Amino acid sequence: MNNLAQTIDHTLLKADATQDEIIKLANEAKEYQFASVCVNPTWVATAYDILKDTQVKVCTVIGFPLGATLPAVKAFETEKAIEAGATEVDMVINIGALKDGNNQLVEEDIRAVVEAAKGKAITKVIIETALLTNEEKVRACQLAKKAGTDFVKTSTGFSTGGATIGDIALMREEVGPTLGVKASGGVRDRETALAMIEAGATRIGASAGISIVKGEVGQTDY
Repeated sequence: MNNLAQTIDHTLLKADATQDEIIKLANEAKEYQFASVCVNPTWVATAYDILKDTQVKVCTVIGFPLGATLPAVKAFETEKAIEAGATEVDMVINIGALKDGNNQLVEEDIRAVVEAAKGKAITKVIIETALLTNEEKVRACQLAKKAGTDFVKTSTGFSTGGATIGDIALMREEVGPTLGVKASGGVRDRETALAMIEAGATRIGASAGISIVKGEVGQTDY
């Protein structure tokens, strides 16, 4: 159980999350020894206060969930989140720019976050696979790798779909063995989580982390 738990980012990103819910999330992560909690930037300090003396990391999201903010804004958001205690940042790419073929902007956007986090936090690049063609998924992975990210990640969980086995396999093939691959969006049971890992995922983002490690089927909006 613990090995699986240590691949999970225990997640609560809904807009109406309260402080009590974040505190509960962080305490659950401590109990189950999840890899991290993943919370919106406003809750980073709250989670950090609970987890600072544990092995559980505090992960946050940048440019979330649309990815349509400016690179400088994403970099500033990253800096402030790290100051508050985040050691992992999951940023959303500029999806429209990718679909327009504006590779330079996409790479610059990712690099702005990577540079802001350098030496302080690992970066995960959310490419929002549900909105992309296979060619666009490949290009997104190539640009993320070129910009120096540590992970590529499937989804925000707030778009039209989440992680699929096929997308994880494609992303793993594209980034090779050195980068992490995070499956997020709709992973709500142990069987699915293990299948994602088998396909090449090294991290799972889920709000149903406890159900996953217990072998139950959980409800998740992420």
